[in-house]
Amino acid sequence: MARLAIVFPGQGAQIPGMGQALYEASPEARMLMDRAEERMPGLLAICFRGPMDRLTRTDIAQPALFMVEAALAEAARAAGLEAQAAAGFSLGEWPACWFAGLLGFEEAFGLVRKRGAFMQRCAEETPGGMAAVLRLSTHEVEDHLKGHPDIRAVNFNAPGQTVVAGPIKALEAYEQDLKARGLRSMRLNVAGAFHSPLMETASGQLAFALEGIRISAPIVPVYSNLTARPYTLASAGEWLSLQLAAPVRWEESIRNMAEEGVDTFLELGPGKVLSGLIGKILPEARVLQAEDPEGIRQAVERLGGPV
Repeated sequence: MARLAIVFPGQGAQIPGMGQALYEASPEARMLMDRAEERMPGLLAICFRGPMDRLTRTDIAQPALFMVEAALAEAARAAGLEAQAAAGFSLGEWPACWFAGLLGFEEAFGLVRKRGAFMQRCAEETPGGMAAVLRLSTHEVEDHLKGHPDIRAVNFNAPGQTVVAGPIKALEAYEQDLKARGLRSMRLNVAGAFHSPLMETASGQLAFALEGIRISAPIVPVYSNLTARPYTLASAGEWLSLQLAAPVRWEESIRNMAEEGVDTFLELGPGKVLSGLIGKILPEARVLQAEDPEGIRQAVERLGGPV
């Protein structure tokens, strides 16, 4: 029998129309999305109709994605899908933590709203950017960064794909250096230098917001971006705040899940970014994706029924 991990994408996956078919077809998902709408009126309209420039704002994209991805997980559970592990990329770690029972829905949604606002403000006060460096190993990227002290490797996505981040001018200089060496990079459409030291103010604010929040022991292992290992009850609050300004160790997390027997991954959220990365990390793994009720139905069918 398959050992299933559910994974949730992060900011950048958002797209107008996300969640609408789910809202209309799944009572379980609709109930959860209505709870989010009560706490952030107008969020459903932005998810369903955009405009894209508003949906892309960090302080809106993060609660919007959390709501849709949590609703997809609720619909998947109602369809009989049960996972043996979970993980999420950056913002996606929050629906993963909710799915595993570390945080209640209201607490997680409220913290995600604050996280998005803190990061939006931090990005406006300390402008930065991110770029994916392609076809180089992690060691090669880090070697090239020695002459660019303000740029950090921040997302270890998959073999041949590492994301770097830093102040805009420093990032432009680094990109020019790569081009001069005949190497490729791709600027990411994000509002700031996420998971870098430029986010330390937001990380500290989130740590303060987490104080006094009830955190429960996870019912399934949730693999942390910060450590690539499962959360513990004692570590959860600290890891959730530190994650914001620390590298995402995605490739290592996926490999660690595989070592624990996970052989099937289901991406719940818009797009197939994580599915593509997992395919590069573990070509032998079975990778499924669902962003609407039909996707969930197909996943259940491909898994041979509820698991």
